[in-house]
Amino acid sequence: MQIRYVEKEDKEFWFSLDKHLAEAEFEKKVRDKMGYVLIEDGQPIGLLRYNLFWDNTPFCTMLYIDWEHHKRGYGKELLAYWEADMKKAGYGMVMTSTQVDEEAQHFYRKLGYQDAGGFVVNVPGYEQPMEMLMVKGI
Repeated sequence: MQIRYVEKEDKEFWFSLDKHLAEAEFEKKVRDKMGYVLIEDGQPIGLLRYNLFWDNTPFCTMLYIDWEHHKRGYGKELLAYWEADMKKAGYGMVMTSTQVDEEAQHFYRKLGYQDAGGFVVNVPGYEQPMEMLMVKGI
């Protein structure tokens, strides 16, 4: 298994999993090293992207492992790699979020994340279940 920063050459793979990121934002992730690709047996199988919440706190905006590779510890490894990278960069806390109707909240809690509130989006065309914020000291 290998984890590395996202590169321009990862574009097709990236967008096969990430349907929410604009192309210009992908280019920023490459430029600013704010995305990672997880590779197994020479093939990319997962990704993680983040930005800075409040412009000073790393916030994981997407962690995605290809469905056929779920439940093998890859997500845990990718998240731990990102957390270590953020700690090395001098950050003391990381954040993420998930919708309350998604199973990811249990994954994050097992890895030490704590519930930190949430919000409801009910703007027409953008409605979704409550989004819960989660934090972890590193």
